[in-house]
Amino acid sequence: MVRRVSSTRAFGRTAPYFVPALDRAVHRVTGGKVLLSALMLPGVILTARGAKSGAPRRTPLACMPEEGGTWVLVGSNFGRPGHPAWTGNLMKHPDAEVSWRGQDIPVRARLLTGAERAEVWAAVVAFWPPYAVYQARVDREIRLFRLERR
Repeated sequence: MVRRVSSTRAFGRTAPYFVPALDRAVHRVTGGKVLLSALMLPGVILTARGAKSGAPRRTPLACMPEEGGTWVLVGSNFGRPGHPAWTGNLMKHPDAEVSWRGQDIPVRARLLTGAERAEVWAAVVAFWPPYAVYQARVDREIRLFRLERR
């Protein structure tokens, strides 16, 4: 049911306005231990420097944890046309931090391309099938990043 709802265009239009705000509030109140959206998917709070301003930007994001302590972030933007701002921030400033289960962890982001991206994309779609619906809605290639501990 949750997957079906999250695949709808209505969810894609409205979720960017309420999901991150709720996640930030709950994360703050629980001392970084809880993200509401993590009831659907694992999530992190990404802190990255703004591409233009250089100011820290905190963004709650779903993630796909990988064995070995890395994470994959998917720049789906809920199936909307443009790349989410956080992806541009990571491309300009790949050193960032994630809050994962109440722990702040310094990471370095790497944009995935080519065969590596294709392999990870298949894993991401198996992990959360609505990502395939989002990709079908947009002309851009959804960006994938691997976060590795620094």
